[in-house]
Amino acid sequence: MKQSHKKFTDCQIKDLMTRYLKKDVERKDIQKVLGIKKTRFFALVKRLKDDPENFSVSYSRRIPTRAISKNIEYISLHNLHMIYIIKYLKTLRIYCLN
Repeated sequence: MKQSHKKFTDCQIKDLMTRYLKKDVERKDIQKVLGIKKTRFFALVKRLKDDPENFSVSYSRRIPTRAISKNIEYISLHNLHMIYIIKYLKTLRIYCLN
């Protein structure tokens, strides 16, 4: 299931939460539409109540996911090259351990 910040805009979610606070729409209906559970719903309501002008569900990561550090990437590439060279030399029967 997609995250609510990817399925809906901030304005759409803010509008739904505002309607809930005005008692125009029931909580369960909004939860179904957004695809969220009760805890997440009330966290959004609290965030809207705390700062309605700057309400947003979008976020940015501090650290990129699935990133390999340059040092590890270099070592891995170096090791792969060495493995390839060793295998190649073994096929030529030139490789020695010393």
